[in-house]
Order: sequence, then structure tokens, then C-alpha cells
Amino acid sequence: MATTLQLQIQSDIRFASSTLLRFFGGPNPTLLPTRRAAAVPRLPSRSSRVLAFSTTGDATEPAVRKEVSDKPPVCTADELHYVSVSDSDWRLALWRYNPPPQAPTRNHPLLLLSGVGTNAIGYDLSTASSFARYMSGQGFDTWILEVRGAGLSVRGSNMKEVERSAHAVSGQMEAVAESASDRIYSTEQQQADDVSGALSASEVSPVMEEPTGLATVWDESKLVTKLTETFMRLSERLSGFLSDGQSKKMSAKLVDQISKLLEDSQLSERFNEIKGKLLSLLETRQNSVIASQIRDLSQRLVNIIDERQQSVSPQLFDLQERLFSTIEDFQKQLDLIVKYDWDFDHYLEEDVPAAMDYITALSKPKDGKLLAIGHSMGGILLYARLSKCGFEGRESSLAAVVTLASSLDYTTSKSTLKLLVPLADPAQALNVPVVPLGALLSAAYPLSSSPPYVFSWLNNLISAEDMMHPELLKKLVLNNFCTIPAKLILQLTTAFREGGLCDRSGKFFYKDHLHKGNVPILAIAGDQDLICPPEAVKDTVKLLPENLVTYKVFGEPGGPHYAHYDLVGGRLAMEQVYPCIIEFLCCHDSTS
Repeated sequence: MATTLQLQIQSDIRFASSTLLRFFGGPNPTLLPTRRAAAVPRLPSRSSRVLAFSTTGDATEPAVRKEVSDKPPVCTADELHYVSVSDSDWRLALWRYNPPPQAPTRNHPLLLLSGVGTNAIGYDLSTASSFARYMSGQGFDTWILEVRGAGLSVRGSNMKEVERSAHAVSGQMEAVAESASDRIYSTEQQQADDVSGALSASEVSPVMEEPTGLATVWDESKLVTKLTETFMRLSERLSGFLSDGQSKKMSAKLVDQISKLLEDSQLSERFNEIKGKLLSLLETRQNSVIASQIRDLSQRLVNIIDERQQSVSPQLFDLQERLFSTIEDFQKQLDLIVKYDWDFDHYLEEDVPAAMDYITALSKPKDGKLLAIGHSMGGILLYARLSKCGFEGRESSLAAVVTLASSLDYTTSKSTLKLLVPLADPAQALNVPVVPLGALLSAAYPLSSSPPYVFSWLNNLISAEDMMHPELLKKLVLNNFCTIPAKLILQLTTAFREGGLCDRSGKFFYKDHLHKGNVPILAIAGDQDLICPPEAVKDTVKLLPENLVTYKVFGEPGGPHYAHYDLVGGRLAMEQVYPCIIEFLCCHDSTS
């Protein structure tokens, strides 16, 4: 049975969603009442200002570097690199932190992986609170990977385009830090704008306004063309993104939305007949004959609409505008399905390997391996890589691994993320193909940090009481989160079902092959982590060879306590957690 807190959180999630709809929907968005917050001081740029770009897919050759005059201001690393992903236009951002001259010499570079929907900022919040800077200070050539869709990772075909996009994203992120009370920008404002169309399209209902003028002249040919294009896109452009069943659901949804605008039972039988024929065609391979049939059916739909329009007096005002609006919102939703078409396995099989190859090509460790630390989903990625490599009998190219608040199986734990599982229904992924986590948290933050503290529980999910400076917590919430594809969430929620996290096929369970690994692992948990509780971490630790795994829980009964992010950026992490990690890494930094 759900506890009072769980019911409150579920209620608040629903409230946040409706708030976001009001906030981003429509030409005159409703601004949330907020108190002007002091701007987070801009961090000074550090060391050299270099942007490097990988143009080679061959890990055996040094990556080609192209320097520009400046890197995006939001990037506080020493260098910013971009690496290509095979068969994709994504360019993944790699933040690099060079060890100072006086630091001890290390044998392996260090890769940092972040949690779901987060960017590199969580590892480098400020000069005094920087996990990445601390690691480089200990001699490790430290890199943070921003997977596709996160932070400064962008799409682009050439260096100039990538640089321009990165600076645009940086500017949006800085705007959030400077003012949380002006229309609350997300870390990816353009993505939030895209999301608004999908959210409004998920629940389209006719809004009957008072007539303000004469009915618009009916443009039948334009409407037929618009409908035909939309249905053709469903069967052609989205063939690689949606299954036949999903295409059918999306098409049925659009026809249903159009029929709601008419609300005439006399036409429903004819509508349903055309709807059935359209759905059958969309399951058939496209050719010119079928395209002609789709256009014919679209014409018949428009004829029914026209008949309904002519049969009422006075005619429905603005019907054509509302029809076009419905179709355009639907098309935005299709665009989002294409734009955010990735899941956990894309990170595992494409993004992480590309970054590892690039880093080892530049750093040139003698044994070709690197050290890796993953927080939350970042640790899950490392576990999954070890499992996959163990199953396939190949080297993981990892010398040692540290996981922070990560698990492959949450079934027996009391993780608050279980509350989101009912929301991750495959059908809902079609209605809302992305979750604008950054926008949601930006909208919710003022209500969690100031009266009446509607979302007070939110802060406790991120950090335990008194473990983070308020300004750093604000920067983390407003700058660190991104938009998440529903496909990614759907795959991650398998970690809450029997068998634990599995691949997109649903046949390979990552925890089943963890015992086959040969890489030393330090698994760390926080005593008050409500997202990945210690018992969840322990359940994965039990699957690893005892001689290779070390398990540690930080936090004491009387305090201090560690919540989900405190292991990375808590005020005591530098003196309690970091030394434990450094000791472990140093023990396994040998190349012999």
C-alpha cells in the first residue's frame, strides 16, 4: 500500500505535468509565481580554451583535432572535445580535465559517466565542489562524457555547425543560472519548445470559443494535402522508428481527434469505415498505388468534414483552423518520435564505446584500458558493459570501475522511482514521446525551495538535509537536467521488473552475466538515497565475484547522511567519499 509520502509524490507529479502543460502550451504561457533568485556566480574559465573534434572512426589512429578561438562559456573543463558516433549525426561532448604538473603520474585515463537525463555540470559544479577537478588534481587525465541528447552534445555535420550549436546550448544554460524567476528556461530551451507541441497533442480537445467573425473560407485541397502528407509520413518516414502496431495506434489517434472536433454521431459510421481502410493501408509496404489510395481516403475524410460543416447553421467557426492545428500538433509529435529515437542500448553500444576509443587514442595507456566511474545510470552502463563483454568473452577495456548509487535490479528495494513505473506505459510513450525533465524540475524548483514548499520532497531526492549549499543545489537543478526519450525510460523501467534491466529485445538480462567479469569494482551507496537505496546496490553487488567487488555505504545513523547526488557533490564528499575512490583507483592503476 502506498505511504502518505508516496501518494503525495504521485499527486505532485500529476500537478507538475499539468503545470508544464499550462506553462509551455499556447501563445500566452502562464508564468509560475516565483521569487527572484540570486544568480549563481559564473565560474571562471580554466586553463586552455580548446575545442577538439574527432573526424575518424578508427580507434587505432590519433583523433584529428581542430581548434577554435573559444569554447562555450558553460564548459568549465580545460578542453572540450567532440567525438563522432558511427551511422549518426550526433557529436558527443567530452569535457577534459588535465592533471596539474605537480600531480602524481597515473597510467590510465579516467572516464566519468553521468545519470539519466543529466550533463557534465553535476561533476563540476564549482571550483570548491568539483568531482572532476579533484580527480585530475590527483593525477588522472579525467574525461566526462555527455551522451546524445545531454548537455553540449549536439547534432552536426561539420565543425562550424557543431560549434554554433554548442554555443547556443551554452547560452541557454547560462540564462537559467542568471535568473530562475524570468520565464523558467530549461537547459535545452529549444527542446522544451518542441515538447510543448507533443504535450498538447497528447490530449487534444476542441475549445469552443465565442465567434469573433465570419467563418473561414474552406480550403479543401489544402486540407486533403495536409492529411495525406501526415499519413504518408507515418508509413514511410517513421517505418524505422515505429512498429506496425504503433503506426496504427498513432493513425487511429489522429482520426479520433478529428472526429472529436465534429461530434456528430450520424457521421461516425462513415468515419470508422474510412479509418479502418487507412489503418490497413498503413500496414502495407508503400508504393505509388497505395499512396494514391491514401490520398483518396484523405479526400473522403475531408468530404465528410465538409458535409458536416455545411449541414449545421450557423457553421462551426474556425473549424479549419482547429483541424490544421490538430494535424500540426500531431506532426510535431511525429517529429519528436524521430528526434528522440534512442534508448539505453544506444548509449551502451554506440556512445560509450565511441568515447572510450577516442580517449584511449589520445591518452595512449600502455594496456589500452581506462578507469571509469559512473553515477546512477552511468554506473548501470558500466555494469551492463561488463555483463555484455563477459557474455561475449571479450575484453571490456576497463582497468577498474567505481559505481555510485547504481543497480541493475530494483525489484526488492523501496526506490521512489517505482512510483514512475505506471507512468511508463508503452502507449503513453506514443502520446508523449519525451519527458522534459529539465523543464519539469525548473518549473518545480521554486515550489520546492520557497513557501509554500509544494515540492519540498524533491530536494530530499537529490540531496540530504544540509549536505549541499543552496546555490549549488539550485545550479544543479536548473542546469544539470535534460529531456529524456520515453524509449529510454521504458527500457530503464525493466530494472523494476523480474529479472532486472534487460536489452531492448527483452531477451538479454544484464545481471545474468555479471559474474563472468574480471574487472575490480567499487560499489558505493548513500544511506539516505531514496532513488537507489543501499539494498538495491547490494542486490547487484551480490552477483559479482567476491574477490573483485568492494561495497561501501556512506552515512551514519546520527548523520551526516548521503542522498542520491551527495556521493558526487555533497559538502563532505571531498573528505569522506573521494579519498576512498582514489585509494581504490590507485590500487588498480597498474598496467602490468
